[in-house]
Amino acid sequence: MRNPIRLYMSMSLDGYIAGPDDRPGQELGRDGGRLFNWLDDRETDGPNGQVYREALATGAVISGRRTFELAGRWQGDHHGGVPIFVLTHHVDDGDVPPGHAQFVTDVEDCARRARAAAGSLPVMVHGAGAAQALLRAGLLDEMEIHLVQVLLGDGRRLFDHLGGEHIELDLVRRLEGRDVTHLRYRVLHSGREAA
Repeated sequence: MRNPIRLYMSMSLDGYIAGPDDRPGQELGRDGGRLFNWLDDRETDGPNGQVYREALATGAVISGRRTFELAGRWQGDHHGGVPIFVLTHHVDDGDVPPGHAQFVTDVEDCARRARAAAGSLPVMVHGAGAAQALLRAGLLDEMEIHLVQVLLGDGRRLFDHLGGEHIELDLVRRLEGRDVTHLRYRVLHSGREAA
């Protein structure tokens, strides 16, 4: 079995991953920080700590360009020095990302490079744009959705631009943490095994 490409994303019950007006200085939008309160338990032995440790045990990161920029390019190191592959539409001449990050303009090439760099470990995906591109290409294997008990009402949605085709999912794990339910889905791509 190959190493999975897995989205890790905190999301409100109404489907938002950031509040309205997300921008530099307000990276999670208005009230979007509420989506990450569950990380207060990341040092515990409970479900929130387990999921956090699993995320940090990934061997590479795929990020959308917008997420990468809003995160201050993670100063070139997302966690543990793992390679960061930033999926982007274009690269400006002379724009060299810091540290372990590199820009990639083709989604299939990005997935191939990230999988190879991660070895036998899972690949972590961040960002709505990257997740949607990978889903449309049939390259996202799993989604770890941290479903937070709040309705944000507005902001940036995770699944806005997938196109007209439906995508089947298989719930493979559910963990109840404080103020969050961690749901892991396997993506069932028609015509091929997901993971």
